[in-house]
Amino acid sequence: MIQLIAAGIGAVGQIAAGRAQQQASQLNAFNIKTDKKLNEVQAMQQARARKEEYDLATSANIAAFSAAGRDVGADRSVQAFFEKQEELVGQDLGRIARQQSIESMKSEMAAMAERRRGRNAYTASLFNAAGTIGQGIYQYQTTRT
Repeated sequence: MIQLIAAGIGAVGQIAAGRAQQQASQLNAFNIKTDKKLNEVQAMQQARARKEEYDLATSANIAAFSAAGRDVGADRSVQAFFEKQEELVGQDLGRIARQQSIESMKSEMAAMAERRRGRNAYTASLFNAAGTIGQGIYQYQTTRT
């Protein structure tokens, strides 16, 4: 009889351990999602900083061209310069957005994998518990006869 009780206690312990692993995985997945949000905010800040840098540089360039006596509105080379700068800033902003998108997808996949790991640990604990109970019943019947 003690064997059955021990098997039952062992099975309950295995299930509890599996449940604890599942909860830990859920917490890890939540932390991964939180990091994902932080990365999104950081990317927005980088994009905003790049845009502000562009705006500041554009103002400084307009002042420099004007001080040099060049007509900013009519000079084609000045216009080409500003168009190129705008194109470069657009490329930078696009790179920031693509990098953020890639990081977001990686975080999403990591969170999914972590949740899956927790579910698998819990499922494994159920099978182990069933095996422990089965082993306990077998030992009980073997020693009983």
